[in-house]
Amino acid sequence: MLENENIRLRALEPTDLEAMFRWENDTTIWDVGNTHNPYSRYVLTEYLRNTHGDIYEDKELRLVIELKAGRTSIGCIDLYDFDFHNRKAGVSILIEAAYRKQGFAAQAVALLCQYAFQFLKLHQLYAYIPQKNNASKALFSKCGFLQTALFPHWIRTTEGFADVCLFQLIEPLPATD
Repeated sequence: MLENENIRLRALEPTDLEAMFRWENDTTIWDVGNTHNPYSRYVLTEYLRNTHGDIYEDKELRLVIELKAGRTSIGCIDLYDFDFHNRKAGVSILIEAAYRKQGFAAQAVALLCQYAFQFLKLHQLYAYIPQKNNASKALFSKCGFLQTALFPHWIRTTEGFADVCLFQLIEPLPATD
């Protein structure tokens, strides 16, 4: 369920420390995420040590996006703010620059949606995307998410306050014959 012919989504391993250090400390993407300060290897090691990989316990799930050919880690995809009662979770994704615009992000989102709806039985997934992040808006639109709201001046960036779009994907209705 968590793989296709090109990629697999897998649980975090201790060997992911250096990739996570690189991803979390990439200041070029801090404005589109929720990172405001650098992370040390120690802090990330403790995160890897203490996360259980259980979305019900941690209220989040980070999966590494790995190319099946060569087992290369190219990014990560997260379910966050997991709300079991309301059957919803946020989605965020990061693809390393060298692997962008090759369809891997759409494949990862599709696999995550399949897992979230079929296995976790969620009702909805959502993503908060800065209005200027056209690549992410195109990705989530391509994956069936609809923009349902605009939050003016929602986040502070290096350029000032920025608007954020809410994209939602509601659980597909079962097919009827």
